[in-house]
Amino acid sequence: MQQSSAETPGRPGIQMWRQAIVCILFLCVTPAVFHPQCLDFKPPFRPHGDLEFCVMYREFGCCDQQKDQELMGRYYRIMENVNKRGYDSCAGFVLEVLCQECSPYAAHLFDAEDPSTPLRTIPGLCPDYCSQFWNECRSIIPFLSDDPRIYQARNDENRFCKLLEMDDGDYCYPHLLSSQKLTQNLGRVEMDSDGCLQLCLEEVANGLRNPLAMVHANDGTHRFFVGEQVGLVWAFLRDRSKLEKPFLNITKAVLTSSWEGDERGFLGITFHPKYKYNGKLYVYYSVEIGFDERIRISEFRVSANDMNLVDHTSERVILEIDEPASNHNGGMLLFGDDGYLYIFTGDGGMAGDPFGKYGNAQNKSALLGKVLRIDVDNNERGPLYRIPSDNPFIHEYGARPEVYAYGVRNMWRCSVDRGDPQTKEGKSRIFCGDVGQNKYEEVDIIEKGRNYGWRAKEGFSCYDKKLCTNSSLNDVPPIYAYPHKMGKSVTGGYVYRGCEHPNLNGMYIFGDFMSGRLMSLMEDNNSGEWKYNEICMGMGQTCTFPGLINNYYPYIISFAEDESGELYFMSTGTPSATSPSGVIYKVVDPSRRAPPRHCHYDTLPVRVKSNVIQFVPQETLFGVELLAKNKPEPEPTKTYDWLLDRLSDRGHALTTPIPIRTTTRPPRSSKRKGRHRKGKTRTGNISELQNGAVRLIKDEFMQGDRGRVEIYIHGEWGTVCDDLWSMKNAEVVCRQLGFQYALKAARNSEFGEGRELRILLDDVHCNGTESNLLNCTHAGVGNHNCAHYEDAGVICGNTRPVAEASKSATGRKEPSGLQRDKS
Repeated sequence: MQQSSAETPGRPGIQMWRQAIVCILFLCVTPAVFHPQCLDFKPPFRPHGDLEFCVMYREFGCCDQQKDQELMGRYYRIMENVNKRGYDSCAGFVLEVLCQECSPYAAHLFDAEDPSTPLRTIPGLCPDYCSQFWNECRSIIPFLSDDPRIYQARNDENRFCKLLEMDDGDYCYPHLLSSQKLTQNLGRVEMDSDGCLQLCLEEVANGLRNPLAMVHANDGTHRFFVGEQVGLVWAFLRDRSKLEKPFLNITKAVLTSSWEGDERGFLGITFHPKYKYNGKLYVYYSVEIGFDERIRISEFRVSANDMNLVDHTSERVILEIDEPASNHNGGMLLFGDDGYLYIFTGDGGMAGDPFGKYGNAQNKSALLGKVLRIDVDNNERGPLYRIPSDNPFIHEYGARPEVYAYGVRNMWRCSVDRGDPQTKEGKSRIFCGDVGQNKYEEVDIIEKGRNYGWRAKEGFSCYDKKLCTNSSLNDVPPIYAYPHKMGKSVTGGYVYRGCEHPNLNGMYIFGDFMSGRLMSLMEDNNSGEWKYNEICMGMGQTCTFPGLINNYYPYIISFAEDESGELYFMSTGTPSATSPSGVIYKVVDPSRRAPPRHCHYDTLPVRVKSNVIQFVPQETLFGVELLAKNKPEPEPTKTYDWLLDRLSDRGHALTTPIPIRTTTRPPRSSKRKGRHRKGKTRTGNISELQNGAVRLIKDEFMQGDRGRVEIYIHGEWGTVCDDLWSMKNAEVVCRQLGFQYALKAARNSEFGEGRELRILLDDVHCNGTESNLLNCTHAGVGNHNCAHYEDAGVICGNTRPVAEASKSATGRKEPSGLQRDKS
């Protein structure tokens, strides 16, 4: 019978070594920079069951019980070849050397991080340890390794230990155990000195046109369905291949345009909880009826002949609501755990909810600015929907019985918490991001009958002072609100409840459409308060795992959850319904994964009748020198070009180019229906300077090639706000100053604030060919909705930039246009 590790004889102190390793791995809590990785090129994990042999890594490492047993068997086969004296002196050495396959740094110790180097058969040993090992146990070397180089050097200590030496003296065994920078916070989500969580991404799909919804059918097939703003829904198989024929195509009915920032279009989709049996799904989209714009909620059924195709003749309009303006259209649909359909509408648009005495959101007789809840079960006969008997306002005079909650401005993306996988704590909560007006964005948890404050309040602050002081307001505050210095258009996310990344369990991950910021909230179970941490992309070696990247396009449109509970988000480089620059990313924690074979899901077969387009990733890791640089760039995943023709047929001017990758930013949606503001060109001469002249200022001094952009208009110098500031805008400025190229469109007052000057231009949107910024679209001279901390800048040059799109230090690709309408 095999001995347990507790009984394994060896050199004195081996148990103390094991205890020291466990202690070092889990007592340190300060931030660090390191790259733990296993021999399978994946992050380490906490074993699901106890290890018997390599117990020093029983809490965290690269071995599960199966691997532990394999190493134990190998240990006994090796030790059969030594006498009692050799057993007593070498057993501990052999155990430690073998168990480095379980180390969180196994990939480094065995040179597995670099595919161009051969895998070591013995881990990298520190010189002093190697010398001791060689002097006491060199007779065992042939049984540990079949490497001919090691065999030839076995009788020469210097040659042998030179072969096992590592470039970094702190990164060899056993010195790495006492290296603070390698053991701090090991196994936890890494964070930088500012508390920013370091995560990575995996590209899942690309070439999409404003992907604003990704949902699953919960039918066991693990397909996911992606809705584009133009009115197409695509079916993707579990291997990420896309079916060539759309799952749903209602482009002829959907009201949208190619204008960047247009909020109308196909906005939401959800599957019935019993879709597997009834084939029902529901969509939310904009339509034009005569001269009126409406939002429409429709029911469809899947085709009886093709599980990957909707029966387009099955549409039944469940609900239509008139929209008084073109913005604030809401767009979220979801089924709660109670089985009812929840509909999240915007307040009707314009600015400040100006409709009626108190606005739509506070008016319970209006369906706008609300969370609606209806029952769509058993609707084959009779009414298309019924009112749940426990809806909060069914007995209130004048109130619409569909209203579940009110006082919302424009909730953009909501989700249902699956609950903790073990305790189910948090299950059924509905989280929403509500886009703010002038100052704050907020995150809310939706509860029955509650008032979420708008337009009386924006975030925690008063917006309408008269309504705000009304004692009957009785509003529920958000769980979190952030100022416009951090971002101007929240995109609600999900509480992570997946299996693959245990550290993220319970973390609400969301983003901001304008700033491109990824954020997280974690609830303190004792106080009930939510702790905020920004999410940054891991730099250095953090994301150097196969298939992972550390950058993304800045306009975060939506978040998603797959059938297994893993988390995704969708963003784009050009926020236009016709620009195929949308990408779907999977969120990955590089610090810890679930144990091997722990996250296994049985997938039901999918009968495919359409052609299949294989997924071809386009994104690459940023900031790390990669191998195989000379590989040809793959073609992107293809999308139908006939969409452009479709929009042209509908009378929409296609002003946005259709690049593979782009960084252009959009003008805001107009406050008037279907119209977009254009700046007037002004060309008069005033003394020696012409209107539109620019200069670059840094640290209050004129600069040559970089600085804050200041523009001369009507006899005064002023600054330009970075709302919609893009590379196209920067090109106009740089060319005007005599440079060939724009290298960066700087934002957030990177070159200082021009506080002594007025802000003269806002919402500037250029196509890159204008002679100066005044010839671009803008909000009008002196009209702005920003502050000096948003002063725009540029970096110019005469050398063509190497990268296709510059990227910021957080890993976000440098933004260059668009926001969801704030007005």
